[in-house]
Amino acid sequence: MPNTDVLIVGAGPTGLTLACTLAQRKVRFRIIEASPSPQAGSRGKGLQPRTLELFDDLGIVDRVIGNGSSDMNMLQYDETGASTEVPRRYLPPRPDAPYLSALLTPQWRVEEALRARLGELGGEVEFGVTLSSYVQDDDGVTVQLAGSAGEETLRVSWLIGCDGGKSSIRQQEGISFLGETLETVRMMLGDVRLTGLDRDHWHVWRSAEGFLALCPLPSTDTFQLQASIAPGQDDQPSREAFQRLIDRRTGRQDIRVEETGWESMWRANVRMVDRYRAGRVLLAGDAAHVHSPAGGQGMNTGIQDAYNLGWKLAAVLGGADVSLIDTYGEERLPIASWVLGVSNELMNAAVAARGFVLSRDEKTLQLGLGYRGCSLSQDQRPDGDGLRAGDRAPDAPGLSGAGESTRIFDLLRGPHITLLGFGTRWRSVVDACAATFGNDVRSYVITASPHAATNLVDEQGHARAVYGDDTLFVIRPDNYVGLVVADADPALVMDYLRHITVPAS
Repeated sequence: MPNTDVLIVGAGPTGLTLACTLAQRKVRFRIIEASPSPQAGSRGKGLQPRTLELFDDLGIVDRVIGNGSSDMNMLQYDETGASTEVPRRYLPPRPDAPYLSALLTPQWRVEEALRARLGELGGEVEFGVTLSSYVQDDDGVTVQLAGSAGEETLRVSWLIGCDGGKSSIRQQEGISFLGETLETVRMMLGDVRLTGLDRDHWHVWRSAEGFLALCPLPSTDTFQLQASIAPGQDDQPSREAFQRLIDRRTGRQDIRVEETGWESMWRANVRMVDRYRAGRVLLAGDAAHVHSPAGGQGMNTGIQDAYNLGWKLAAVLGGADVSLIDTYGEERLPIASWVLGVSNELMNAAVAARGFVLSRDEKTLQLGLGYRGCSLSQDQRPDGDGLRAGDRAPDAPGLSGAGESTRIFDLLRGPHITLLGFGTRWRSVVDACAATFGNDVRSYVITASPHAATNLVDEQGHARAVYGDDTLFVIRPDNYVGLVVADADPALVMDYLRHITVPAS
């Protein structure tokens, strides 16, 4: 018997998100981190709306938003020092999408919120613990850990590598990391305390030498510095190097670096794996894909890797067929490929323009990314427009029942599968599924007007506007549409549910 079911290696945003999803589902797991304490530094600093929706589901969106900003405008300076204010494109919420603007917040704040949520769920990170070695077989993985308490041998069912771009787990498994490293495309990064600039704007300078950006980090007293570095230019980040860059590229002497925190040199390393799984070993986040910071996609993609994987691991450990794990790579590999492509395009455009190029659409906001055409996305209707299996499940306010008002996201929030039947004829179907699968499945019938006390009434029509009428949707635990049926046959729905969960008995 394993000592625990899952060992997560790496406690960045990806590993922490996975730990939270497993803790929600009462899965036995451990999460280890080689660093002796939480890592400092802003690193990634943008959260996309889809990630905010997942944090809403996880119960931390308010504290994350409280430490961020969605309305910081940019000041762009030309070579004469003249500035132009570029308003940030703020998108107001829609009924189907309560978060439509990316959030600016340092990565360490995201990790802080995830660790707090993990603690609330009864878990904790084991800092200063490393994975020394491991051997896997058909039934699990035997791992050797090293920490301040000494060596420890552990038997686990699944080993998850969230250990970054230099992943030792990926290397041991011999999983290809396809792509390229361009030494000629580099960027100096760091967190700095400085004087001479307001904190109301993201400041960007363009010059023949390259671009320089100083972005105030919300909920801190620091700026994140980003500067393109050409061959032969300063190549060791330090307070002195940062000051020289600022002096040259701004042409000003009043901006003074007082202190530096996190410092890094980024090289254009654009790579991804050709598979996410090797037996009982799985990869997620930067261990599976690395790319440019342009477009603010990286941290978000890792978090969504974890959200896809967590419920599937829990289902398999609970008795679902192990083939469910293979859908993780099936669904996430195309997403990783797309993210590499779009971040590369944005970086090339930024280099050509010697500055930032902002792009905001349904895909860069990660609301339009989904799993259409994958094996878990089954739509029994003829091809057509509108919401389809594999799409993100939209929100909709204005549902009423039992004297209270609610919204779709309230119904979805938590680790369960959700059935949404639009029309009274789905009552017998959802009742049969609820009786068979118990608390793992929550079922709702939504109607246009009151028919029975057990129904929800779509008073404002928002739900039917995005979901349609007379159809039943099975929403997966990660809040994507899994199955859509138009025939009120319980067998169709139960066959699908048996593939992603197990009957209550």
